Order: sequence, then structure tokens, then C-alpha cells
Amino acid sequence: MEKQLITLDLDGTTLNQASSLSNTTIKTLQAASNAGHIVSIITGRPYRMAVDIYDQLQLKTPMANFNGALTHIPHQSWAGEYRRSINKSIVLDLLKNKDKYHIELLAVEDKDSYLADHGSPASFDFFPHTIAKNQILTPESLRKNPTSITILVEPRYENQVKNQLLHHYGDFIEIGVWGGPNSVLEIVSKGIQKAKAVSYIANYYGIDRSNIIAFGDEHNDAEMLDFVGRGVAMKNATPQIKGIANDITEFDNDHDGVARYLTQYLKLAQ
Repeated sequence: MEKQLITLDLDGTTLNQASSLSNTTIKTLQAASNAGHIVSIITGRPYRMAVDIYDQLQLKTPMANFNGALTHIPHQSWAGEYRRSINKSIVLDLLKNKDKYHIELLAVEDKDSYLADHGSPASFDFFPHTIAKNQILTPESLRKNPTSITILVEPRYENQVKNQLLHHYGDFIEIGVWGGPNSVLEIVSKGIQKAKAVSYIANYYGIDRSNIIAFGDEHNDAEMLDFVGRGVAMKNATPQIKGIANDITEFDNDHDGVARYLTQYLKLAQ
């Protein structure tokens, strides 16, 4: 088989329900790398929440964070690294109008920085519950344009706030809505999507689209699965993603769906 680029969503896909890698998944992905294939993480997660997973897999390949707004090779300087940012004036407007937008938490991130208006609520584990003084988001502490804006809103206002933001800033931003119990809007620069990061990495390695296999489970994986030669939806994926995919894993993310699929598809030694 020709060299494949294997692009992996994390939550609900490569990670199990405990948000961790199983030993089977680690061994399988390392076996794929050792067989000459390129394994690359393409996630909506910020770098701070993905680097440990990258290191567990012992990867040396580019990784895309914030759904492709940041593409880089961790732990090294890479000439191909790129970042698409959002004008900080949008953050300042949100900060000034938190009540108007029903914002419960406002956070901005970059590769190596995190600022928030306050610590995350106890029920929301994606962000730090306590933050240092120099991590408090203010007009003074926001010195550069961020890569990502994340806002936690009151659930009943989720659609209203999304529509308000698109009305005011639709020419400059994309808004993703997280699945799960919390009403979270994730904002990145206009035009950002996982498929663009996958294309960029494939071009870097000289790999044709037909030799890219991508795994995903949620709406932010849609363009990626549609773009690649072989888009694979998880058994636990949304109906929309299953409808786009070329194939569906036999097992879900809690039962090594990605690992079992790749072992068979790449004919990896067990």
C-alpha cells in the first residue's frame, strides 16, 4: 500500500469516553508510523490540551489545533508553521458587552497563552478553574490578536448569541458550537476548517488526496471527511458525519474503533 496520511480527530474519535488513549490505540498508531505512514492530529482542542496526547503517541509530525487555525510541529521550530488570528477588537467588544451576549465565560487562546475573564465554573472542565493574575483577560492584558475565542453562554441564548455575532462579525469569523451539555461557542478566523489543515499537511509531505484517510465523529469534521480520499466516521458519529463518510468503523471510540479499523485497513501486524 502507498504511504497514507492518517488524520485524526481526538474527542469522540481517537480518545475514549474518559478522554484518554487506550494502549491498543497507542500501539496501533505507532505501528502505522513504523510502517511508513504519516499520523497527524487534527483537533479543535487548543495546543495545551493536545500536546500530552501527541507525546504519548511519540509523534514528530505536524499537528493542527483550533480546528486548523494553528498548524505546527510541537517542540520544534518549523518553517511551515502558520497561525490565523482574530482581530482583538472583537474580543474587546465581547468583554464590554458580556451581559448583552449572555456570556458566562470568555476565554482567548494562542499556542502558548491563555486568558479568561475569570476561572472556569466547576462544571466546565475544559478550562482552568483557577487562573493567575496575569491570565485575567482585560484590555491591558490582551496584547496581541488571539487564535481562538471561546465563550460559554446561557443555554437558552446559544442560537441568539451565535446569530448576533455572525450579524456583527460574519465577514471575519467562523463559529462552531460544541456538542455536549454545555453551550459553548468557539470562534476562529473566517475560512478556517480542518480540511484546509489536512490539505496543507498533505502538500508538505507530497501525499495525494486519494491517499489520505481521516477519522471523525462531529460536525467540525465534516469538511475534512469530505475532502480526503477515505473519510471514516466513527460508529458513535452523528448522522450527518455518517452521511458524508466513505465508511463507518465497526466499533465506537470506547472500543478502539480507530485502531481496529486501521489494523485491518493497513494490514498491520497484530
